[in-house]
Amino acid sequence: MRSLRVGLPSIAACAMALVLTGCISAPKTPPPPTAAQRAEWKKVKTGPFAWGISTSSYQYEDPDLKPSDEFSTDWDIFIKQGAAPPKGNALYTWSDFDKDLAALKKIGVTHYRFSLEWGRIEPHEGVYDEQVIRRYVGMARKLQVAGIEPVVCLWHFTFPDWLYDRKHPARSNWLHPDFQARWRAYVAKIVAAMGPSVRLYAPQNEPNGQITTAYVGGMWPPAETLNFRNYDRAIIASAEAFRDAAAIIKRENPHALVISVEALPWWKRSPLPWLGTVFWNFMQQNNFDHLDRIYDVCDVIGFNYYYTQRAGPLSMLRISYRHGPNYSMMGWKIDANGLYQQIKLVGDRYGKPMMITENGVATKKDQKRIDYIQTHLAAIARAKAEGYDVRGYFHWSLADNYEWHYGYTATFGLSHMDPRTLDRILKPSAYYYRDIIREHKALDRARAEGN
Repeated sequence: MRSLRVGLPSIAACAMALVLTGCISAPKTPPPPTAAQRAEWKKVKTGPFAWGISTSSYQYEDPDLKPSDEFSTDWDIFIKQGAAPPKGNALYTWSDFDKDLAALKKIGVTHYRFSLEWGRIEPHEGVYDEQVIRRYVGMARKLQVAGIEPVVCLWHFTFPDWLYDRKHPARSNWLHPDFQARWRAYVAKIVAAMGPSVRLYAPQNEPNGQITTAYVGGMWPPAETLNFRNYDRAIIASAEAFRDAAAIIKRENPHALVISVEALPWWKRSPLPWLGTVFWNFMQQNNFDHLDRIYDVCDVIGFNYYYTQRAGPLSMLRISYRHGPNYSMMGWKIDANGLYQQIKLVGDRYGKPMMITENGVATKKDQKRIDYIQTHLAAIARAKAEGYDVRGYFHWSLADNYEWHYGYTATFGLSHMDPRTLDRILKPSAYYYRDIIREHKALDRARAEGN
């Protein structure tokens, strides 16, 4: 998840920069898929509808307790600089993954998307911690034993500290001279270790959102503001890395499936005649620039949807001031119809099977979360009834967790952690989601028996 904030003094500069970098034009749509292509992609075997939950390593895991195993990420450096809230031990998922597993079993999900912390796996350039790799492989196998299919995400926002050069943003993270080679080696190492048992891989989580926030919004490492040149370079580098990962995954495990995970809010046009068009075009480019570069190597187009927003300067400035039943506690507009519209747009644009890889709402009112789940699942059902090939839904998230610049204030979880026992205490929304999953599993069994 991400947010893009542009301060009032930067609005004019942002608009001018967008014009000068060519973002005044709407994004080009790829050639429409042919009927033969759609028919072939329809054959991708993902199994029954995936009822899942998504999490991320950095937002859930505690650090290692042994000094010999210490590691650091670019976000840890960011915290030390005072640029982000402290994380502490998060949800202790590294020390006690079984707490997460127990909650997942209670809810009855069929799939679980979790990420691997690259910096923990490779704490020093070219030096791998084999015990860490075995621990992650063990997590995947525990899920399988519990009847839950693991979806392994290879990168979720954070980079090892040795790729981060805060004094030289143009040589940091995606743009580091060693990034591509180290990334390929890391992916090959992990996919080989996971073996044939892991079938579903998401190489990257929301690279389009992370890059926007890092190079345009100035909020994530390397914290550049309105640097559209580095934004473009990072989009290209991340797409190249995704394609390399997809090739490695298929080489190591020909039966594996590659899933994209993109941030796709539904952007509405601003009534401002010129500036509104500039912003809308940029936000549409941000939605699709990366995906247009990698969709052809994906078996499933996965995307994260949380909110609808007008693509304009005033709308962006007002986000933190929005409150009430139609907004999350972060000021995001709740709009299930936006998900329906995005499914149609993505389905028409790419013609491939889709999954909603994250969807949820930050709120302290759990009935609001229940309503959010209900309306967004209804939007998916509506799209499916019209022939759009949606194969899964993943809720964000299992428990109230660390949310980057929001710290622990933005509560997305179906549960919260008991600070004494570390158990995940399920909220009513978790039981609501459990009942939906049970109902659909029963329907799937009935259909199978009928055949």
